[in-house]
Amino acid sequence: MTEIEWWEFDSAEKLAEQAAGDIGFVVESALEAHGGARLALPGSAAIDLIAKQLLRNKLDWSKVTVVPTDDRLVMLDDPLSRFGHLESLFAGSGAELVSLVDEAALGDHGEAGRLADARLARLDGPLDLVCLLMDEEGHVAGLLPGPDLERALSGPRERRAVGVRADAASGEPAAERVTLTAAALASARAVMVVLHGDENKQRLERAIEDGPLSKSPVGRLLADLETPVDIFWSAE
Repeated sequence: MTEIEWWEFDSAEKLAEQAAGDIGFVVESALEAHGGARLALPGSAAIDLIAKQLLRNKLDWSKVTVVPTDDRLVMLDDPLSRFGHLESLFAGSGAELVSLVDEAALGDHGEAGRLADARLARLDGPLDLVCLLMDEEGHVAGLLPGPDLERALSGPRERRAVGVRADAASGEPAAERVTLTAAALASARAVMVVLHGDENKQRLERAIEDGPLSKSPVGRLLADLETPVDIFWSAE
């Protein structure tokens, strides 16, 4: 059973300060252990507070690689691009950003997933840290209800990324996307889940209680993790 530890904060600012400190510690440890650090971060505005706090740390960012946990199949300069958002946050830091999206594969989620998987295979070793944001629907990364969810959750363990389609009824803009697989997320040396608000807390508690039988992808993901998970929650 996954070892889960909850960290509760009064404000999003306090959460961001602690989360950034923990990520910075993982980076420092990875740099010392194997000379580089590989982070998977959400590419949305909800990560901004944490990223800005993190970038205040005096780290050798030239040895840090940042990958989105998932991305929409859009041009990299599109406002919906997760990679584009992370690139704007880490601009000037010296960190290497790796896109999951190859613009040559727009409109073909299967090929986009294959190309992303090949790109990630060139990374040296597993991810050092995965930071997952849980949204109002209880989704993390690109593990969204749809025809490709099972492939992302239970596909071949050697696959690090796959292309997925969200249910058409979800209203998700740019419904085709590429996501890190559950196997890639589970292989990370550290996993952090960030969420806000009482309803989201209750939703995640139910998903964890239901475990592998959960109707929520995050419940199934956490049930299969062997890496301890830190959950960062704030009331705001």
